[in-house]
Order: sequence, then structure tokens, then C-alpha cells
Amino acid sequence: MALAARPHRAASRSRVTSSTSKETADLTLRLLEYLAEQPGQSGVTELADVFTTSKATIYRHLRTLANRQFVRQDPMTLRYEASIRLFQLGESLRERFDILGASRAEMTRLRDESGQAVTITTVTEGQVIVLDLVQGRTVVEFGVRRGTQMGLHCSSHGKVSLAFGPASLLDKCLKGPLESFSTNTVTSPALLQKQLAQIKKQGWATAANEVLFGVNALAAPIFDHRGIYAGAIAIVGSTQYIGAKPDPQQLGMVQDAALRISKSLGYRGQ
Repeated sequence: MALAARPHRAASRSRVTSSTSKETADLTLRLLEYLAEQPGQSGVTELADVFTTSKATIYRHLRTLANRQFVRQDPMTLRYEASIRLFQLGESLRERFDILGASRAEMTRLRDESGQAVTITTVTEGQVIVLDLVQGRTVVEFGVRRGTQMGLHCSSHGKVSLAFGPASLLDKCLKGPLESFSTNTVTSPALLQKQLAQIKKQGWATAANEVLFGVNALAAPIFDHRGIYAGAIAIVGSTQYIGAKPDPQQLGMVQDAALRISKSLGYRGQ
């Protein structure tokens, strides 16, 4: 009977050890996250109170983090703070979470699925700027290039930016005249705001014939890990292929691409 009981005790010890290891790792990560978010230094007693554990436990975790250079102890105050190593790690990951870096594969995928040209834009200094373009499979190529500024009130990228972007962008747009590029360009502030309300509700925008007759784009918003507007992705093509009221299949392609890019940026919404 004694021999038969040994495997049971060993298995029990294994489960306890595994559980303890998970709890230890969890506390270490929560402690690191807390220190990274604090504007100043924190002491062992303060941290023990925050995490409702003993000072000895907090001290052991801090020493582990300090040995790996994730936190530093001020030699004068003996208090702790996040170290520059966290910033360095963040910098090394920045390209992975950058909208352009996150979008490249999805742009090619969307082009292959739709056959149309694909553009990616972001808002910078109060302007909607094209970051990249992938030409479509059609015989017509579009002259949009990296760095091209898109109209706020007359392009699908611009309208998506106005609907989901910072309020200051809409304020800027409405303060100036809404320039007319064609008979289809929206030049009425009231009508534009009505369109933007609908765009925010439906989650996409088109701008058929608003700048050039025969040209349209279908754009959807991209959000970052905070749920804040980061930019937009769109298919661009002839109105023969992209209607003012988009084909459901095209719409699904564009919105799915936008969501995948958002997820890669850390977005947790739907």
C-alpha cells in the first residue's frame, strides 16, 4: 500500500508546484506592469499593500526583475521604478505594431481577393496621408503615391477619418470651404455631417465620382490597441467595379482586412 501511494503524492506535489509557478509568474508580470505605469518610484511596503502580499514576497520578485534589468532600485531612496530596458524592448517591437508594418501583408491579400488597387492611409498633422499603395489586377493603374494627401470631405479615406478620427479633424474641415471637384462632391456641411453619422453607424465609406468621374473607393477604419482610430484601408477602382453602394462580398473583404490589421495592432473589439 505504501508503494502504491507514492505516485499519488508525487502527482499532488507536481500540481502544487505548477500552481505556485503560475501564481509567481502572474505576480511578477503584474508587478512589472504596475511599475511601468507609475509616474514615479514605488517602495516595497507600498507594493506589498497594492498586491496584498508580504514585503518579503515583493522583494524577491523585485530582485528577480532587477537582475534581469527590467526594474532599477534608486541607491538613494531604495525605491523601485521601471528601467530603460522596457523602453528598448518596446522600440524593438514598434515596427511590428506600426500600422504600415501591420498592413503590408493584408494589402496584398486584399488586392488578390478583390482584384482592385489597395491603399492605406493615416492621419498626421491634420491631414489624411497615403502610406502605401498596391496596384490592382486591372488594366488601369492609379496615380496615387505614398505621401499623397486625400481630401477630407470628398474621399472615402477622408470621410472614414472624419467619422472615426479625432474631433479636431472634423472641426478643421468644417471651418474651411468644402471645395467642389465635381457635381458629386459634397459641399454642404449639413449633408457631410449626415453622411458621417451614417458612416459611423455602418462602419465604411465610399466616395463615388466625388473627385474624378468614374473612380470610387471603399474604405474601412483601422483601430489600435486603445480602440483609437489609426487609419483606413480601401480598395480603389472604377465605378464599374466598385459601386456607391458596394457589393456585399467586396464590403466583407475590406472590413475583414481592416479588422485583421486592427487585431494585429492589439485592438480587442469586433
